[in-house]
Amino acid sequence: MYELIHAAERTYYIDCPAKMGLYLENATDVWLIDSGNDKEAGKKIQKILTAQGWNLKAIINTHSNADHIGGNHLLQDRLGCPIYAKGIDAAFTRFPILEPSFLYGGYPCKALRNKFLMAQDSQVLELSTAPLPPGMEIIDLPGHYFHMIGVKTPDNVWFLADCLTSETIIDKYHISFIYDVAAYLDTLDRIEQLEGASFIPSHAEAVPDIRPLARANRQKVLEIKEKLLACCGEPLTFEEILKRVFDDYGLTMDVNQYVLVGSTIRSYLSWLCDLGQLSVSFEDNRMLWKQRAAK
Repeated sequence: MYELIHAAERTYYIDCPAKMGLYLENATDVWLIDSGNDKEAGKKIQKILTAQGWNLKAIINTHSNADHIGGNHLLQDRLGCPIYAKGIDAAFTRFPILEPSFLYGGYPCKALRNKFLMAQDSQVLELSTAPLPPGMEIIDLPGHYFHMIGVKTPDNVWFLADCLTSETIIDKYHISFIYDVAAYLDTLDRIEQLEGASFIPSHAEAVPDIRPLARANRQKVLEIKEKLLACCGEPLTFEEILKRVFDDYGLTMDVNQYVLVGSTIRSYLSWLCDLGQLSVSFEDNRMLWKQRAAK
């Protein structure tokens, strides 16, 4: 765990639960893509940098989920490096309380203010101001999160953040977090058109061809869509729908899964409502979701 892998001439990644990328701009200066899930990850990164004799020039955060920004605070405090992120994700990285608040839909109780959902704060600059190495490219990958981005190094290696989940994780957990389902499907279409020597998602293995994994992720989204439509053959509240989803997939609910899966299912319901496939009504002070009759 936390092994440094050489991906291409100047491109490396750290193999860990949320893979981190590194690009060596010159003999000593390195750019880090994401920083892991907590301060311990930050310490491991610093140890790797020291062993290689590298100077951390900057961190690029692909998005603001805690497992991608958790090492920011320690690395910035110890090494004084600038950190860059985009848009809303930059704001969430500056003010990490926003993540559990957003997921819960109100002030998060203490059980939700944990390192898995809320990193330490860090000072973040807008990504558009970053003095990127020549040949490094940024691509927008919305859907999983607000303004998530991917990074292509000059070695033609793509770091794809959380727009894809491994088939092992899909088969085990079924529901990966998605904020905007329509945008997510558009991102999968975009991913399949990318050209590169290697593709490195944060939560899947590095591969030379990303298209099979993109298809597997799309298929799961469409499966969940059909499950929700079938579930809403009768009017149901959100809580009733969520219970059926957990039961059908054999998932176990806890406070983290309640907000992560729950937020994702709300996003699916909104998407299906916007598509005109679900309707919303209010009866006995309950908000009910029901499948619209086919025309």
